[in-house]
Amino acid sequence: QFFVFCHGLLQLSQLLVSGYLKSSISTIERRYGLSSQTSGLLASFNEVGNTLLIVFISYFGSRVHRPRFIGCGAILVSLAGFLMSLPHFITGPYEYDRSVASMFSNTTDLCQPGVPRSQGNLSDASCTPHAARENHEVLLVMFIAQVLLGIGGVPIQPFGISYIDDFASERNSPLYLGILFSVTIIGPGVGFMLGSAMLRFYVDIDKITGEVQLTNKDPRWVGAWWLGFLVAASLVALSAVPYFFFPREMPKEINILPYTSSVCNRFPLLLSDFPVVLLRNLRHPVYLLVVLAQVSVSAMVAGLATFMGKFLERQFSLTASLANMIIGAVNIPGAMVGIVVGGAILKRFQMSLRQCSAMCVLGMFLCLLLAFPLLFLGCPTQKVAGVTYGESSEFGHHALECNLQCNCPEKAYNPICGSNAVEYISPCSAGCRVVNINADNNAILNYTNCSCISENGLMGFAKPGTCGTGCSHLFLPFVVLSCLAGILASTSHTPSFMLILRSIQPEDKSFAVGIQFMLLRVLAWMPGPVLYGSAIDTTCILWEKKCDKKAACRYYDNNLFRQR
Repeated sequence: QFFVFCHGLLQLSQLLVSGYLKSSISTIERRYGLSSQTSGLLASFNEVGNTLLIVFISYFGSRVHRPRFIGCGAILVSLAGFLMSLPHFITGPYEYDRSVASMFSNTTDLCQPGVPRSQGNLSDASCTPHAARENHEVLLVMFIAQVLLGIGGVPIQPFGISYIDDFASERNSPLYLGILFSVTIIGPGVGFMLGSAMLRFYVDIDKITGEVQLTNKDPRWVGAWWLGFLVAASLVALSAVPYFFFPREMPKEINILPYTSSVCNRFPLLLSDFPVVLLRNLRHPVYLLVVLAQVSVSAMVAGLATFMGKFLERQFSLTASLANMIIGAVNIPGAMVGIVVGGAILKRFQMSLRQCSAMCVLGMFLCLLLAFPLLFLGCPTQKVAGVTYGESSEFGHHALECNLQCNCPEKAYNPICGSNAVEYISPCSAGCRVVNINADNNAILNYTNCSCISENGLMGFAKPGTCGTGCSHLFLPFVVLSCLAGILASTSHTPSFMLILRSIQPEDKSFAVGIQFMLLRVLAWMPGPVLYGSAIDTTCILWEKKCDKKAACRYYDNNLFRQR
């Protein structure tokens, strides 16, 4: 029982690392200027190390000291977690365009007629070869960390499960495995909650003293994404300790049936029959169809898990912290409820295979019905002068007539909301010449004398920050519908597994499950986030430029983003 407890803790903290990455992905994109395609690849890259090794590990399962192997894997995972946060410590502080000169720069993004913009502003100045190289280093470190995370995770689940199954009594084994299984679902939820907590802190909380000018509602805000990796990695390291003290074999819990050897011991026999058994299973129509159905669902889940937070942030103008809170506290527990309910219905009604498949079809069909309205629950992107609105959107450049004399730096990004309810990319592009500051805390109150914002023939003013999409009234229905759709879809989780386990020959069981997970990894978990990220990138309407290369996306076409 102590082993089951330790294993639950370890799986929880291992999933905390990968769940936390998904929760901070939109922040990492913003901090290091990544496209969603790149961040999707990063999010799914731990599957690479995992897939390469899983077959070998299962093969050697019976010949090694399993607890020690699990411990070593956990140490690798913890190392990967610390590595993920390393980029924060090897790069300089986060820089953004500001209206008030600060210790970082004396440039400002107000409208200053007659001042030549020789030096340009922050984003141009930071384009040295060193800065470009720094960005490559960051990506390299993160991708290496993800591979290590995948490799370290390999022994944890299969060895843990076979160890428990070997030494638990037949009566208790399903209970223990059920406990572990529920932990694997809670884990990512806790990861999102951790993200919600950490992203409330400013990213450079350890590097700067004094007041931060940004609030976490500002589109330029970057939260302390690295902090959660330190927390999660420390937890993994702690959970790893007991594994080095477990014995190679335990006395079996009170024996009811004679000792039955574990799945792993049968694996060596299979390697010579590998092609035969593989073909036999793949030619089995039920097996093949169910696995393909699971692949389709899993690819969707993988893409959604990675970018749902970003979607909520953009559609409903939420902070990253609140978006993660919703996913961790509503959507993931919803999926858990669905899985439990599906399993309970199966057990209560002792379903036949045909009934199992009917239940899967029904669950998915109802999910589709509820998810269909989600296509329409959202708003278009707010009016952004020169991007989605106004004379210059035809030639895609934000030189409005009214700010020509300002010599605006092209890359400035410091969104403000005009009193005419139009958003401007920077105070300069709105032609604002004066900034008013609250003397107490140095916060910006508003911008005045703006030549592009006219109200009743007078010059208008603007407030700092984005105007938002004005979609908050649709947020609640969206969350309720998406949660219900998730519950319904996940009721088919257990029956679909039953279809596989009961439709194939008993001696192929462990092998068939292995192949099933292999196919899920290669066809769903790996490509899912990358495909979703690429689809999201196609809906971008204004890219941040770093060193003349596309970096992160500033504005999306929200309707296209939602539909695609």
